[in-house]
Amino acid sequence: MALIDMVMPKMGESIMEGTILRWLKKVGDTIQQDEPVLEVATDKVDTEVPATHAGILAEILVKEGEVVPVGKPIARIRTQASTEAQVSDIPLAPSQTEVIEMTEGDSHTTQNYTNGYPKLEKPEENRFYSPLVLSIAKEENISLQELAYVKGTGAENRVTKKDILAYVSYKKQQAHLHKTEPTKPEPAVANKVVVTTTQPKLETPTEVAQVSPAVSYSGSADIIEMDRMRKIIAQRMVDSKRISPHVTTFVEVDVTNLVNWRNKIKDSFKKREGENITFTPIFVQAVAKALRDFPMLNSSVEGDKIIVKKDINIGMATALPSGNLIVPVIKNADHMSLLGLTKKVNDLANRARANKLSPDELANGTYTISNIGPFGNEMGTPIIMQPQVAIMAFGTIKKKPAVIETPEGDFIGIRQMMFISHSYDHRIIDGALGGSFARRVADYLEKFDVNTEV
Repeated sequence: MALIDMVMPKMGESIMEGTILRWLKKVGDTIQQDEPVLEVATDKVDTEVPATHAGILAEILVKEGEVVPVGKPIARIRTQASTEAQVSDIPLAPSQTEVIEMTEGDSHTTQNYTNGYPKLEKPEENRFYSPLVLSIAKEENISLQELAYVKGTGAENRVTKKDILAYVSYKKQQAHLHKTEPTKPEPAVANKVVVTTTQPKLETPTEVAQVSPAVSYSGSADIIEMDRMRKIIAQRMVDSKRISPHVTTFVEVDVTNLVNWRNKIKDSFKKREGENITFTPIFVQAVAKALRDFPMLNSSVEGDKIIVKKDINIGMATALPSGNLIVPVIKNADHMSLLGLTKKVNDLANRARANKLSPDELANGTYTISNIGPFGNEMGTPIIMQPQVAIMAFGTIKKKPAVIETPEGDFIGIRQMMFISHSYDHRIIDGALGGSFARRVADYLEKFDVNTEV
C-alpha cells in the first residue's frame, strides 16, 4: 500500500489558485482514476477535478471554502502500488506558526517564519510579475532587484498578491521593531522576564481593516450576500480602475449597409446553419482588422515595459442568467472568416450561459469587446480587463436623421446609427492613438461590403 498526494491541478495558463467548492467523495470511499473527486471554483470557471490514481481516499487535506494555490496537496489516495513514496516520506510544508529569521543583507532563508517572507538564496531572473504585484511594490518602494528575492508561491514561482502583502507586512514589522528597540542593551540577567506593552502593528497596503459604524436595517431593505463570482468581479473592477487611468472616446457610426445586409441574409442563414447570425461576429472582425493596423492596442504593461502581443485574442463580455458577467476568448480572431467567427461566437455564448466553458477558453485575451446594444444602451464607459490596455463597447442601433453627402449635393435621410465607446489605458495609449483606433473600427463597419457571403 502507498499514499499518493493529489494536488490542485493547473486549470489554465493564468489560473494560480482555486477555491474548494464541494467534496464529491468522503474519506474511506473507493475511487477510480479520472473519477470526479471534488468541485473547484477559479476566477474563470467552476469545474470538477478527477482523481489522479485509483484507490481509497485516505485523507482530505483542505476544507470546503478554502483557497488553494496550484500544486499544493489537497488529498491523499491510498493505492496498491508499492513503489510510490509512503506518507512518512513526504516532506510537509512548514506550519504557519513557525518563526522566520531574516535580516537585511541575508542571502539564505530558514524554515522558520511567521508574518514574514523568506528571501531566496538567488534572485529569480526574468520572472513575470502581474500589474497588481508591481503596483503594490511601487507603492511600498520595493525595487525590482529586491522583488527578485521574494519567494513566490504561484505557478512557476510567480509572486502572488498574498506573497507581496506578506513581505510588505514583514518589512513593516521589522522597521517597527528596529524603531522601538532600546538604544543601550541591558545586561543579561538569568531568568529575567521582559514585558513589553507595545506590539508591532501589521498592516497591508490594500487590506487595512476599516471600522464602519453599526447599521440597523428595517423591513424596507433587502440584504443580499454577494456570490463568489460577484465578489471576484467587484475586486477585478476595483483593481482595474486603480491600475489603469481610464480615458473613453466615443464615435458615432453609420451602420445602415451592415443592418440591411443582415436583414437580407439572416433567414436563409438560419435555415442553412440552424443558428442565428448576430452583429457581434461582425464587430469582432472589424476590431481584429483594426488591431492589425494599430498593434499597440493589442498589448499589456509590465512595470515600465510594454508587451505587444502577436496573437489577436478577442474576449467578448457575455451576460449570464445569474446577472453576472463572463468573458470567453476567441483565439486568433484575425485568422477566422466571418462564418467561422459566427460559429465561434454562438458556441462560446451558449456554453458560457450553461457554465460549460473550460478555463483555457477564458484565458489569454488581448482585447475585449462588449455589446451593450441589446440592453438599449447607446454608449458607456467600459472598464478595462487587466492586464489588457483597452476595451470597446457597441451601443444600440437606432434610426436617426442624418446628412447624406452625394455628388449631386447633401440631403437628409434616415440612417441606422450606432455609438462605439472606446476605453483605454492612458499610461501608454494617448488620445490620438485611442481615438484613431476607434475611428478605424468605425470605418471598417461603415464600409462593410453588402455583397459579402457567409
